[in-house]
Amino acid sequence: MSVRVNVRVIPRAKFDRVDVQPDGGLRVHTTAAPADGDANAAVIKLLARHFDVPKSQIEIIRGATSRDKVVAF
Repeated sequence: MSVRVNVRVIPRAKFDRVDVQPDGGLRVHTTAAPADGDANAAVIKLLARHFDVPKSQIEIIRGATSRDKVVAF
């Protein structure tokens, strides 16, 4: 079974955190810069920790170069 989640990424935040929005989406704050895929790697790491799943199970389905992403795991 695959779960898809809408994620809004806030790069260059003061600290790393995951917030659940009222509509069920997630807002991921990361200290990583959005260059060379650093922010995407940080988002995958934070979501893996938040959902307690291996990083290898999380995949960015849509929005790899955008702040708004769809992530599946």
